[in-house]
Amino acid sequence: MEWNRDQYLISTDVESLDIPLIHDFLSNKAYWCRGIPYEIVERSIENSLCFGLFFNNIQVGFARLITDKATFAYLADVFILPEHRGRNLSKWMMRCILDHPSLQGLRRITLATADAHGLYSQFGFRSLNKPDHFMEIHYPDIY
Repeated sequence: MEWNRDQYLISTDVESLDIPLIHDFLSNKAYWCRGIPYEIVERSIENSLCFGLFFNNIQVGFARLITDKATFAYLADVFILPEHRGRNLSKWMMRCILDHPSLQGLRRITLATADAHGLYSQFGFRSLNKPDHFMEIHYPDIY
């Protein structure tokens, strides 16, 4: 699927993704997965519903959902390159993600963020209603 706005394009075409750019951002700039190996980024993309944000055919943003497309999705690895921030692109990308046909009727969409609560709350995300129901296995220094 594709969405257009001015000189920007959001696409779910995995073949159009600039995996080296995605890896560079995630490995070197993202607080949540610093040092992530290239092969792990490739595998995560292969097994997710991905959204690439492009400006004049050059990738400037990314997001992916880990989902069964029936009941659940987890939103991950959302970013916009700094030089393209402040243009409401993250809001546009979130709207495109939430409107995607494969994500309609899901019982739950989750995410984790340390600093973007303001963005996600605009789209209905809230703190866990019953955090005591959730558990995790977490290896923060795996990379």
